[in-house]
Amino acid sequence: MKVGILAAGGIAHKMAKTLVGLNHAEIELYAVASRSLDKAKAFASEYSMPVAYGSYEELAQDDKVDLIYIASPHSEHHHHAMLCLKHKKALLVEKAFTANEQMAKDVLAFAKEQQTLVAEAIWTRYMPSRSIIAKAIDDGKIGKVHSIMANLGYAVANKERIIKPELAGGALLDLGVYPINFAMMFFGHDLASVSGTCIKADTGVDLMDSITLTWHDGKIACLHATANGPADRNGIIYGEKGYMVVTNINNPEKVEIFDNDHKLVEELPLPKQVSGYEYQVISCLNALKEGKLETPEMTHTEIIEVMQVMDSLRSDWGIKFPFE
Repeated sequence: MKVGILAAGGIAHKMAKTLVGLNHAEIELYAVASRSLDKAKAFASEYSMPVAYGSYEELAQDDKVDLIYIASPHSEHHHHAMLCLKHKKALLVEKAFTANEQMAKDVLAFAKEQQTLVAEAIWTRYMPSRSIIAKAIDDGKIGKVHSIMANLGYAVANKERIIKPELAGGALLDLGVYPINFAMMFFGHDLASVSGTCIKADTGVDLMDSITLTWHDGKIACLHATANGPADRNGIIYGEKGYMVVTNINNPEKVEIFDNDHKLVEELPLPKQVSGYEYQVISCLNALKEGKLETPEMTHTEIIEVMQVMDSLRSDWGIKFPFE
């Protein structure tokens, strides 16, 4: 499977480093495209990639490319996905999948029409830690679960992708998407209500979010995201017999189980990985081999349902991007 990378920013570098480190016999880091040919050539040279393009159209038109990883800003995902799908290119689209639900529906409908694989690069959904945590819950290690608390924060408020409304900025799509996915991965998608509050920047985007999700079966999640500085990144899943602490929901480093007396009773082993980005690419490889249009770790229905949660929050907060 020859992989092309669309856009050559920071997250694209992380993917390239991961695939070089993965050294998978069936996955070749083949091409990169940037709006600047010089930037693309420098990127390709750094990772020993054979092909560099100075436009995204050229990458989409390359018949040798099997999968394109879209690493552009949220605001551009819809346009770039539609461009690539015109040429029936399988896609791994960086989170947030698009800027809103309707854009996501457009992309997925066109992918179905083109009979082409599309996946969302919400990497935590693909990691082995997900199934390890889910199995511990299913095995009753903390009893019947009832609530989740999770947070994510970094000092990124000055980044263009965060502060600019025209780039679909804000903490929600960049950071809040992780605690939302964390909660929905383990409690499911059968939500009864979505509510929250935010603190906005002068540009009108959200910088800090407090989000509450409830489920029809009585579960609840209290979630926090901030672009103003670091948070501890922990996710805590509470049950009747104890609780589970996941260190770094963005890329789990440790999973600990505590009893009702707050004593550590078990630490669940996590496998070594290159960076964590590799699992979503491997999932796409498997899906392509099997002729699937979606990955089991993040189905098209689940992509839409997460976008609906974020659209609902932005609507309540009065946040609308200029291009909407």
